[in-house]
Amino acid sequence: MKNKDLKSAAYHDKSSRIVPLTLVFIVLCGFSFYLGGIFCSEKNNLLIKSTIGAVHSKTEATPASFQAKPLVFPECSSDYQDYTPCTDPKRWKKYGSHRLSFLERHCPPIFERKECLVPPPKGYKPPITWPKSKDECWYRNVPYDWINNQKANQNWLRKEGEKFLFPGGGTMFPRGVGAYVDLMQDLIPGMKDGTIRTALDTGCGVASWGGDLLDRGVLTLSLAPRDNHEAQVQFALERGIPAILGIISTQRLPFPSNSFDMAHCSRCLIPWTEFGGIYLMEIHRILRPGGFWVLSGPPVNYKNRWRGWNTTVEEQKSDYNKLQALLSSMCFKLYNTKDDIAVWQKSSNTSCYDKLSVPDAYPPKCDDSTEPDAAWYTPLRSCAVTPSQKFKKLELKSTPKWPERLHIAPERISTIPGGSASAFKHDDSKWKVRVKHYKTLLPALGTDKIRNVMDMSTIYGGFAAALIDDPIWVMNVVSSYGANSLSVVYDRGLIGTYHDWCEAFSTYPRTYDLLHLDGLFTAESHRCDMKYVLLEMDRILRPNGYLIIRESSYFLNSILTTAKGMRWGCKKQNTEYAMEKEKILICQKQLWYSSSKSL
Repeated sequence: MKNKDLKSAAYHDKSSRIVPLTLVFIVLCGFSFYLGGIFCSEKNNLLIKSTIGAVHSKTEATPASFQAKPLVFPECSSDYQDYTPCTDPKRWKKYGSHRLSFLERHCPPIFERKECLVPPPKGYKPPITWPKSKDECWYRNVPYDWINNQKANQNWLRKEGEKFLFPGGGTMFPRGVGAYVDLMQDLIPGMKDGTIRTALDTGCGVASWGGDLLDRGVLTLSLAPRDNHEAQVQFALERGIPAILGIISTQRLPFPSNSFDMAHCSRCLIPWTEFGGIYLMEIHRILRPGGFWVLSGPPVNYKNRWRGWNTTVEEQKSDYNKLQALLSSMCFKLYNTKDDIAVWQKSSNTSCYDKLSVPDAYPPKCDDSTEPDAAWYTPLRSCAVTPSQKFKKLELKSTPKWPERLHIAPERISTIPGGSASAFKHDDSKWKVRVKHYKTLLPALGTDKIRNVMDMSTIYGGFAAALIDDPIWVMNVVSSYGANSLSVVYDRGLIGTYHDWCEAFSTYPRTYDLLHLDGLFTAESHRCDMKYVLLEMDRILRPNGYLIIRESSYFLNSILTTAKGMRWGCKKQNTEYAMEKEKILICQKQLWYSSSKSL
């Protein structure tokens, strides 16, 4: 028993020692692991710091990047030379034909996105410079004959040798666009004195109307879908005239309410009185109070024109009466008419809009839950957006005339977070300094080498305002996910659109000479892969075109690496105040032609 007890005691003593030793061993292992983790972390930090230091120490001739290997983008096949991803004819059959909705934006899913460089057409040449480009362009740059063949008797354009010529004809202006606009100015005196500055041309053809108005101080945004007319918008942009792909169908146009001073339709074939007049309600939404809607073509002047419209005089008279009744119900008044042109004016009379609130009124007044400026994939609504009563200078006659309005803070700036007259003035001054610096970095800016310009991430349109005396026009893009400041852009007498840069822009390839962005990657990189934004920039930029990328230093190295795979030549520059946290990248896209090795 004694031995048993001794063994038992020894066993218990041994057991009691094993437990603490085990705990000590575990603690020591954990502590060793912790020290190792600290050592590895410090080693990685030192490695990162040394890498970043190496990046900043390299010269601009050999820019560095956070990416280990540069991306190399293959060429797209020649079938994609006019690729418009979100209005792709190859995808039309997937969407319904109701109200031509298949012509609206339908972007491909991410797994169908092209990761290749869109080639120019065979024989592409650098575009003819402005203002000569308004009257002619190279045939090989827009090699389409449909309009030339189908509209030959209307003088939209004609092919002569290696060029397309634009004689200024149109369906409703056989004597030329100049005579047509002269008549319009007689009907609307505000077109001569700076009262009317911004205009929208729906169904624009080759944008001859908008081109003529540029010489008269009216900035027109021409609108047309990608349809059987073949490249209307591409022709317009090749000429150096503002234009964008779009159609009034089931979605609102990507513009804020109460913005355009005038809207125009010259036999644009939009069925204005169908579907309860919903298309006219959209025109009503985007026109500012006191703005003008101009229609030429059926059913205007039906007494003299009906024989050429494959209809009867009774049918045309009925259509005109329906149109007039519909416009009156929306608070439009017939302003003037002569020959083939009729002009209506949007009322600014509040008592007229009060009548839309009564039961059974048509169209009804939109309720308070309908955001008037929401216009990115926003369905058209069968109601009238009425002007806000809190803005006293929204009406056309109360808006400062052009060019004074460019540098006057609009009332609607108060709707933007942080917006005020002082913020506007500061922004205006800031961009004058910045643009002056840009011109030292890019001497082509301000010359005839640059005509079509896009500011990809504007707020108040300050970049465009600072360039107003140069022979350019600027498409101001406001993020559909950012502060809604596009109304301020229009109130200044500039033009622009809403857009989400996670998707393709509504234009053809090779349509802009200069792309400018300020902090776009900083603002949007959390939502989508910036590689696709850079590919989109390459698609819409003309060969030999330029980019001014103003970004945080964090992003520029990665952009440089991607740009190299796109065949851009880039150089990093200091900002006007030589800030280390922010840099400027000046790039130029090379002109190259498709090889046999393409996707």
